[in-house]
Amino acid sequence: MSRPASEVETARLEARVPVHVYEQMQRAAKLRGMTLTGYLIATAGEDARRAVEEADVLRLTTEDQVRFAKVLIDPPAFNARLARAAKRHADLIARR
Repeated sequence: MSRPASEVETARLEARVPVHVYEQMQRAAKLRGMTLTGYLIATAGEDARRAVEEADVLRLTTEDQVRFAKVLIDPPAFNARLARAAKRHADLIARR
């Protein structure tokens, strides 16, 4: 359950920006009927969410999706090359 806006923990952010950028942001906020703070939270927050999603989400073509699904359904035989890769992985990655 999300908390009411008045109870959301906040952090302070300070930034020095050129005057023309500041004035443009103020005008944009006013045009959207928002405070400058609200405008910055909305626009920067959305851009940050998109940037993180682009880094975290792997997007495959339809062809690659089909190939991936087929390999999951019918995996290839465990050959010497895969055995070496599994051993390298085990040697490099410590179990937690």
